[in-house]
Amino acid sequence: MASLAPKTDVLGRRLAAHLLRRTTYNVSKERIDEFALLTPDAAVDQLIDTPASTIYPEPIHAPTGEYFINCGTMPPSCTPSEDVDNEGEYILAWWLYNALQDNSSHYKFQFFLHTCFTVDASSANDAGAGFDHLYRLAYYSAGSYKDFALRMSIDRLMLTFLNGNENTVASPNENYAREFFELFTIGKGPQDGPDSYTNYTESDIVEAAKVFSGWVAGPRGALIDPDLNVPVGTPQYAQHDTTTKTFSDKFGSASITGAVDAYDMVRELQDLVNMVFDQDETARFICRKIYRYFVSDRITTEIETDIIEPLAATLRDNDYDLSFAFKELFKSVHFYDEDDSDSSDEIIGSKLRDPISHVLQTLSMLGLPTYDPFTEANQLYNQFLRINIIGFLLGQMGMIPFVPPSVAGYPSDYQEPNYSRLWFDGSTAISRYKFGEMLLLNQKVIAPGNFGGVQFNPISFIQSFCSDPYDASTIVQEVTDYFLPESPGTNRFDYLLNTIFLDGLPAYDWTYEWNNYITSGDPDEVYLMLFRFFKSVLYTGEYQMM
Repeated sequence: MASLAPKTDVLGRRLAAHLLRRTTYNVSKERIDEFALLTPDAAVDQLIDTPASTIYPEPIHAPTGEYFINCGTMPPSCTPSEDVDNEGEYILAWWLYNALQDNSSHYKFQFFLHTCFTVDASSANDAGAGFDHLYRLAYYSAGSYKDFALRMSIDRLMLTFLNGNENTVASPNENYAREFFELFTIGKGPQDGPDSYTNYTESDIVEAAKVFSGWVAGPRGALIDPDLNVPVGTPQYAQHDTTTKTFSDKFGSASITGAVDAYDMVRELQDLVNMVFDQDETARFICRKIYRYFVSDRITTEIETDIIEPLAATLRDNDYDLSFAFKELFKSVHFYDEDDSDSSDEIIGSKLRDPISHVLQTLSMLGLPTYDPFTEANQLYNQFLRINIIGFLLGQMGMIPFVPPSVAGYPSDYQEPNYSRLWFDGSTAISRYKFGEMLLLNQKVIAPGNFGGVQFNPISFIQSFCSDPYDASTIVQEVTDYFLPESPGTNRFDYLLNTIFLDGLPAYDWTYEWNNYITSGDPDEVYLMLFRFFKSVLYTGEYQMM
């Protein structure tokens, strides 16, 4: 029976790694060992209660080292520079590096919110709007989803992306209202009549569009959110539908009185958000998103009853503060697959890692990149992250950060029955499998050119990573224990040790070669063996999972 009962004993290495892979981008041996000594209660509180960290307060133009959006302040004290090429990619590079270095769960939570209120960061030629949007995600990463829904309705990037700019009393545009119901908050459910679904009707979309009317992206800084100090859209009262909006019996035939001035347009939005979030199905819909993103692609009748329903109650009882639901879920025996007799059959290692998690968790596990973010900003943000990780690798894997293929988001989050397995197909598998080799060689491998000057040195890594680098079996055991979701079985271990690492040679041959390297400094033989081993481990199907 699935259960949200809390797990009370210490995590140990296997479950600490599971928690970190699912809730963070920064996974390393040191962090796994640290969290292995903690109970879920202490570990999860640490991940959620620790504030997110940033290396710079805002993105920089790497070639010059200059801030180009806000002059380093929020609210902005200057307007974004118009002289920066590829500004959107620099913003994404800045976000990726912060996510890679962060010791909390907040960057993973930010991306989860992005999958809930999907917006294409490239949809507006406005660096300020893109940065403000990321700032908003950061603010609400473990905060009120209900407040987040209100703010996203006047987010400048969203107003551009879903045509809010075009929604006026004279010319209604229902795009955002439709997605607000269907994708972002309550979900439609099966159709139950003409123009009617389980949770709302087509007429409700029409009325909601009237509530959303009159908001435009406007000039950046024309209106500042007083709680976040972040620019938001601008209300244009003359373009707003001021009539009373009446909703269907799905919402108890509720009415929302039209605004009397531009300031009152915010009150209308709040009334609409309150109406939608008062419905029990809204909490369930959000909790299903949480479950699929962090736990498992499969929601059975048992999971719906024993996990989704009580988790939704927690969310509602705490006014949609996500931190309460996150903590209950990540501390539960169910999250660690310990609510039945088999703790290795359902959750751990069951999800294919999305490309961003795969790339960042690989880099953090290998201790890469080693560029200094202050003195080597151009190599880090421009050459490596912008050109090679975003422009090349993640593009090859089919996942540019914050640039989803449709308003529905990434197919892995919603498309039945494969969900996360959709990240693996004929067009994306090669770059995923070859990523380890790219790092070992500092070569793109599947295309001409180097990989941003970043190269993994397996010899120095083993020296610091393994308790006994003289022993081949210890190396294989410790690397697979930390790198793979589950330790390999006997046959798999023997294959990795004897066929891959030792290449059919006796184990003492490695000991001899390692001792020779230590005494003579000649790395050739040990490098070839370690290259072959790491290339294989990072290529395995098991490594693609989390």
